Amino acid sequence: MMFTQLQSGRRATLALAAALATAGAISTSLPAMAADYPAKPITIVVAYGAGGDTDAMARLFGEKLTQRLGQPVIVENRAGASGIIGSNYVARAKPDGYTLLLAPSTFSMATHVVKTNSADTYNPARDFSPITQTASQPLLLVAGQASGYTSIAQVLKDAKAGKALTYASPGSGSPMHILGELFNQAAGVKITHVPYKGVAPAVNDLLGGHVALSWMTYGPVEPYLASGKIHILANGAAERTPLAPDAPSMAELGYKNINIAAWQGLYAPKGTPAEVVRTLNGHMAEILKMPDVVAKMRVFGAFAKSSTPEALGKLTSDEYAFFGKVVKEFGIQAD
Repeated sequence: MMFTQLQSGRRATLALAAALATAGAISTSLPAMAADYPAKPITIVVAYGAGGDTDAMARLFGEKLTQRLGQPVIVENRAGASGIIGSNYVARAKPDGYTLLLAPSTFSMATHVVKTNSADTYNPARDFSPITQTASQPLLLVAGQASGYTSIAQVLKDAKAGKALTYASPGSGSPMHILGELFNQAAGVKITHVPYKGVAPAVNDLLGGHVALSWMTYGPVEPYLASGKIHILANGAAERTPLAPDAPSMAELGYKNINIAAWQGLYAPKGTPAEVVRTLNGHMAEILKMPDVVAKMRVFGAFAKSSTPEALGKLTSDEYAFFGKVVKEFGIQAD
C-alpha cells in the first residue's frame, strides 16, 4: 500500500513538472526565438541598382553584421520605380528579421511622386518596423566653373534680375528637385529645373557648362572641388555642414522654413518581433561608431548616425506627410 502511494505521488509530481515545463516553453517561445536570432542568413534589400551610395553602405553594414551575428548578411538589389519595387518586396516579406531594407530618404516620398497601378503600394509610415537611422547626408547647392558663380549672392542677384538659370537634379521627384522648388519659392526666383537619369549625367552636364547649378550630395562633387571645377554655394539644411563649412545654411540666408537633408534608415517588415528589432538596433549602434565605418561613409558625404526605432519611425512619418503636401503643392511627378 505504501509503495502504491509512493508511486502515485511520484507520478503526480512528474506530471506536474511536465505541465510546468510545457507552460514555461509556451510562455517563453517568442523570447527564445529572439534569443536564437539569427539562425540563418539575413538579406538586406537595396531598392536600387548596384554601385550607388545606398548599395555601398549596405555592403559595408552587411560585412560588419556578418562578423557580429555569426550568420551571412547578403545584399540583394531589387531596383525599379524609384525604389518602390524593392520596398514593396520587403513590406510583403515574412516579418521574422531575415529580410531587411536599407532605404535612402526617397523611400519616404517615392509613393507620392511615382504613378503606380497597384492599390497596395507600400506606405512607409505604416508597413515597416523601423530599426535605426544609419546616415545623414547634406544636400548642397553647387555651381559649375563655367557658370562663373562662386557664391550664392551672385546667383540670387542674377536670378532676381531675370537672368535665365538652370539647375540639375538626379531626377524629377527626387529630394534635390523638391529642394530646388522650395528654394525658388522662398527666394522669389525662377531657376528652371533640368532632370537627369541619375547623379552621373547631372554632374557631367554641370562640368560641361550645360547647366549652371545643381542640388547634389557631397560625394559625387567632391573630386572636383579642389580644382575649382565645382563650387559649393549653400547647404539645404538649417545649419552649416562640416563638409562645406564656408557654405551658408538656409537659415542664414533667411529661409528658415527650409531644412532638408538626405538620410538613410534600416527597416524590417511590420510585425517583426521587438526583440529582433532591438538586437539589430544594438549591433548597428556599435557598427556606426566604428572608425573605419565612419571614415568609409564620409567618402560618400555621409555622416554615420544611429537612432532608436521610435526616432526613425517619427522621421519617416513626418517626412512622408511633409513631402506629400509639397509634391501636391508643386504638382511634382517622377519621369
